[in-house]
Amino acid sequence: MQAEPKTSLVGEEYEVEIGPVAHGGHCIARTSEGQVLFVRHALPGERVVARVTEGEEGARFLRADAVRVLEASKDRVEPPCPFAGPGRCGGCDWQHAKPGAQRRLKGEVIAEQLQRLAGLTPEEAGWDGTVMPAEGDKVPAGQVPQWRTRVQYAVDASGHAGLRRHRSHEVEPIDRCLIAAEGVSELGVEQRDWSGMESVEAIAATGSQDRQVILTPKPGARLPIVELDRPVSVMRVGEKDGGVHRVHGRPFVRERADGRTYRVGSGGFWQVHTKAADTLVTAVMQGLLPRKGEMALDLYCGAGLFAGALADRLGEQGAVLGIESGKRAVEDARHNLADFPRVRIEQGKVESVLPRTGITEVDLVVLDPPRAGAGRKTVEHLSSLGARRIAYVACDPAALARDLAYFREGGYRVRTLRAFDLFPMTHHVECVAILEPVSKGL
Repeated sequence: MQAEPKTSLVGEEYEVEIGPVAHGGHCIARTSEGQVLFVRHALPGERVVARVTEGEEGARFLRADAVRVLEASKDRVEPPCPFAGPGRCGGCDWQHAKPGAQRRLKGEVIAEQLQRLAGLTPEEAGWDGTVMPAEGDKVPAGQVPQWRTRVQYAVDASGHAGLRRHRSHEVEPIDRCLIAAEGVSELGVEQRDWSGMESVEAIAATGSQDRQVILTPKPGARLPIVELDRPVSVMRVGEKDGGVHRVHGRPFVRERADGRTYRVGSGGFWQVHTKAADTLVTAVMQGLLPRKGEMALDLYCGAGLFAGALADRLGEQGAVLGIESGKRAVEDARHNLADFPRVRIEQGKVESVLPRTGITEVDLVVLDPPRAGAGRKTVEHLSSLGARRIAYVACDPAALARDLAYFREGGYRVRTLRAFDLFPMTHHVECVAILEPVSKGL
């Protein structure tokens, strides 16, 4: 006998009191029947009318948008972006909150994840509870920092560039993105016809005038002649192999951080915020305090940002091993660090390559894993290497907290934790945790 189909609640409206912020860019509320609502476009303490966007009767939770604010928080502002709001662009989560309130909300999320997943209070994590803005990002309420150096535009059926709506493939056409860095905005991507394209990624390097667009054509579509408002190199994503191929111009952009220039190929990882690379290198080096002659690991090393910073400080007798899975990123890292004879970059997944290296002890470790975190197996291996300090750079507080719990099992404690608002207007936040063996912390 088939189960009765559950009744969709999409479109239903509830008048609710908004509770605490949750990880993911929404706040928690409950219907009068006690069903949990994850509500976007709301702030803690507000009373709103929430309209369900996803969910059905009996579901563990429903997703909803605050479509009318009955009692507003003192932290609420009119969203500066005309494309923000319920059912509109999904790129930003907190356009409706003052900048200082956004950072407080992110701090509350970090604290909640640390407590729930790692059993750590802020004090035990060596964290003062603040989320620091990047240099130059302190702007008055109602203004938006222009920080995003890489913007992935989706293309709608009429060929207009826009951004996807929240949890949707639908495209919100825009005439400009307020959080885009000046180098992206000045290309004028939004004013061009991109018929036949699935997406257009625009990249504006920090520290050079390099500009690049990466086109993903629809199956069988021909590439347009790209004429933008600034000189730009053009790449395309191959239909058969999914690889990124040069059309014209350089197949990379030159980024600048920590006094060095880094080549970053198409599809290669580089921090998106204009000040992120320097901010994170400074935090990592201040936490590790590298000494001449030490041996260091740089895991998930990308184009070699932290490996280069370490090699600079470890001197001629020091050594750095970087591990990175992306083939193009490994080529870039080897190019970028060719002037350091004692830096080696290995290609492959960290969990596979690290055991094969035969390394049994190191002095320092930097790891900057993807959003899912490093995981128990890799953390256990790192804990066995006896590093005097480990720097963990995390773009997801939940993954960070889970891995910190594994490190504690391996005999490491958090010495300090710092949090940086390197994704203003969104729910994302970057953390740098410095760990040391428990025996040294006593």
